[in-house]
Amino acid sequence: MVQTITYGREQTLPLEHTRTGPSIFNDQKMKLGLFGSNCSGGLCMTDAPTSYEITWPHTKSIAQKADRLGMEAMVPVARWKGFGGNVNFNGTNFETFTWAAGIAECTEQITVFTTTHIPTVHPVVAANMAVTNDHIAQGRFGMNLVMGWFTPEMGMFNPKQLEHDERYVYGGEWLELVERLWTAEGEFDFDGTYFQAKNLESEPKPLQDPRPVLINAGNSKSGTDFSAKYVDINFASLDMDAMSDYTKEIKRKAREDYQRAISTMTYGLVVCRDTEAEAKRDHQRIIDEGDWPGARNLMSIIGMESQSFNEQIEKFQERFIAGWAGQPLVGTPEQVVEGFQQLSDHGMEGMIMGFLDYNEEIDQFGEQVMPLMREAGLRH
Repeated sequence: MVQTITYGREQTLPLEHTRTGPSIFNDQKMKLGLFGSNCSGGLCMTDAPTSYEITWPHTKSIAQKADRLGMEAMVPVARWKGFGGNVNFNGTNFETFTWAAGIAECTEQITVFTTTHIPTVHPVVAANMAVTNDHIAQGRFGMNLVMGWFTPEMGMFNPKQLEHDERYVYGGEWLELVERLWTAEGEFDFDGTYFQAKNLESEPKPLQDPRPVLINAGNSKSGTDFSAKYVDINFASLDMDAMSDYTKEIKRKAREDYQRAISTMTYGLVVCRDTEAEAKRDHQRIIDEGDWPGARNLMSIIGMESQSFNEQIEKFQERFIAGWAGQPLVGTPEQVVEGFQQLSDHGMEGMIMGFLDYNEEIDQFGEQVMPLMREAGLRH
C-alpha cells in the first residue's frame, strides 16, 4: 500500500485523491507555461540576437505577462555552472528558490515552481524553503525534482556523484524525508540509508494539502519509475510518435504499481511568426548561430551521465541548440496551434515553452495563438 498515514496527515497522493487548488490542476485541455526564463539563453544555446536578459525587471515582466495570459506554470532551470563554449549557456542565472519567491509575490494565479538538484540541498532546508514559498504563493507553489546529472556542476558541491539509478534511490529517500517534514505533527526520528536524524520537526506546514505540487523530467526506466511513484506530473522529451505509448505506460505504472494517478506534459521551443518562411528562417538562424562548442560540451556530459537522453543525442543535436532537446513548434500561429493539437492527440496534457525572446514573443503568443487555441478547443 503506497498511501501512508504519518503523524496524522497523508504523505502521498493515492489514485482517488483529486488535486485541486493551483492552476496547474485546472481543467484546461492543453496547459501552458514558461520554462527556463531565469537563465541566460533560456532554451536557446545561440548567439542569435535577442533582447532577452537576466535582470529582475525583465524577468518580472515576463512572469507577469504569462500570469495575465492565464498560463498555468513558471518552471525555472536550476543551474550552478554554465556549459562553456562561446556563450557559457545558462551560466548567468537566478537561484530558483529565491526566484520562485519573487515570482510568487508579483503574480496572482500562475503556479510557480522551483527546480532543485536534490544533492545540493539538505531535505530539512528544502522542506522549510518550499513551505515558505508555498505560503508566499498562497498555495500555488511546486517543486521540479532533478537528481543532479551534470557532474562538473555537482563537483562544485563536492558530493560523491552516484551512479544513474542510485541517484533516484537517493532522491526517493530525500523526498520521503521532506514529505515527512511537511506532514508530521511534533518531533520524529528518521533512519534511512542516506539520511539519519533525530528529533526532527518543521513548521509551518504547506498550505497545499497534503503537499506542494511535484514534477520530474526523468524519462529513463529509473526516472519514469520515480515519477510514477512520487510526483504529479512527468515531463517528457520525446518524438511526437513516441508520446502516446510513453504516456499510456507511465500512467499504467503509476496506477498498477503505486495506486496513483499522474499527468504528462512536455517542453520545447516555440518560434511563431506571421509566415511559415519567417518562422523557419528565424529557427534556422538560432541553429546557424548556435554555440556548437558549448553544445558539444553539453551533449558529451549528457551522453555519459543521463540515460534519459542517450538515444536522442545524435538525432537531436540541433534540438539541443534550439530548445534543450524539447519538442519544437515552428510556423505561423495556425501551424503552432496544429502542433499543440498533435501534442494533445498524443496524450500530452500541457507544454512549458521557451522563446528566443520571451518578453517580446509572449505578446504575440497571447494576441495570435491563444485565441486560436480557444477556437480549437484546447483552451477555454
